[in-house]
Amino acid sequence: MANLEPEKRTLLNHHKEKHFTAGEVIRDIIIGVSDGLTVPFALAAGLSGANAPSSIVLTAGLAEVAAGAISMGLGGYLAARSEADHYSRELRREQEEIVAVPDTEAAEVAEILAEYGIEPHEYAPVVAALRKRPQAWLDFMMKFELGLEKPDPRRAVQSALTIAIAYIIGGLVPLVPYMFIARAQDAVIASVFVTLIALLLFGFAKGHFTGSRPFISALQTALIGAIASAAAFGIARAVQT
Repeated sequence: MANLEPEKRTLLNHHKEKHFTAGEVIRDIIIGVSDGLTVPFALAAGLSGANAPSSIVLTAGLAEVAAGAISMGLGGYLAARSEADHYSRELRREQEEIVAVPDTEAAEVAEILAEYGIEPHEYAPVVAALRKRPQAWLDFMMKFELGLEKPDPRRAVQSALTIAIAYIIGGLVPLVPYMFIARAQDAVIASVFVTLIALLLFGFAKGHFTGSRPFISALQTALIGAIASAAAFGIARAVQT
């Protein structure tokens, strides 16, 4: 806001918009918790259906949670790194084009502004101003031509840790009953009850933060978990017989 008029700066300082800006973190939490609640839940239900003792179910479940957290965290890291690498490649390409074919790039700016209904006599000064400011011109092209935002350099590590921790938290929920109930056939009932409540609460929170209908989101999330665990339990029983 260095070149902003004092009156407009004052207006902006007094107006605080309440937009939700933690979308990437929430996305990572949703990925981690949803998989963490569902996969170990289905595994525990499947082993319980095979009449495995609670100790075996718990051991296998904890091993799956550890492996799943590492795998999911690594996936989040690689995805964020790929996004950063893609941005860097496009940034270099756009820099080269601004130097090599400036008139073409300026025409692209005009085309972008025209798509917003701005007339030639209105966008011509904007195009001329951007041509005098190479960095601003580059930022404009990255955002409005390519639709790319500069990624946070710490994003890859943060994504990996967020997904992994969320997976562990979600994965431990269905395993808690097996820590206290020796008979797996009894523990699975408690696990179903606890996990479905967790899925409903998680689905409600997910709907609230993502802007969808919380109650519908809660029911959908619980239904997916129930189907996964029922399938695993049924397959285990069928194989056993």
